[in-house]
Amino acid sequence: MNRINQKLEEDKKLLSIYFTAGYPSLNDTAQVIEDLEKSGVDMIEIGLPFSDPLADGPTIQESSTAALKNGMTTNVLFEQLKDIRKSVHIPLIIMGYFNPMMQYGVEAFCAKCQEIGIDGLIIPDLPVAEYHEHYQETFEKYGLINVFLITPQTSDERIRFIDSVSNGFIYMVSSASTTGAQSEFGDTQKQYFDRIDALQLKNPQIVGFGISNNETFRQATQTAKGAIIGSAFIKHLTNKGVDTIDSFIKEIR
Repeated sequence: MNRINQKLEEDKKLLSIYFTAGYPSLNDTAQVIEDLEKSGVDMIEIGLPFSDPLADGPTIQESSTAALKNGMTTNVLFEQLKDIRKSVHIPLIIMGYFNPMMQYGVEAFCAKCQEIGIDGLIIPDLPVAEYHEHYQETFEKYGLINVFLITPQTSDERIRFIDSVSNGFIYMVSSASTTGAQSEFGDTQKQYFDRIDALQLKNPQIVGFGISNNETFRQATQTAKGAIIGSAFIKHLTNKGVDTIDSFIKEIR
């Protein structure tokens, strides 16, 4: 069974952390992953930096720009992760845009992910219909779960279609904006959480965008299986460095 599915079966609310590969320094990637697991994180999203990250807010955009300047590429990331499964056992997901994957070759990219132990992909600019028609067979051939995003504006019909072609979890974007931290969620977001909960989807949901502290984590996971923190963690790395990861995670739960 895929590690993501195994983790989703655990009787707990899951904490997933996003960070940008190659940030703050090019060779920090493996240490960040190892320290996150030691700190008790349930899943890790490894951001593959891209020059035009449309779904990302300024914090993650700046980290992507810095990582690219540091020399991060798809090949460098794969080289950094080639031995990661010797020390890390929790699910690892690569989050990135489709252009670098197409440049690498979609099947070659998927094969490499399987080889180094990646469990899933999040590709914000790959439409679900395009995936279902052209790429689902390839992803599944290499044991990769493709995670789709939904927003408050996504129709129930489209959400149910996404649910039908998914086999892991659904990334539930908390708002229609780009990524970024918030101190708490408002009534509109809470109504959205309740609406998705009422659909009784077969795939669990994990909430992302706007999770930054214990309060937003608690609010997001009242109806969802877990929550994802990205921008707030990137800010922590920027301000405190990679040696203080445990203190950040302890503040969340």
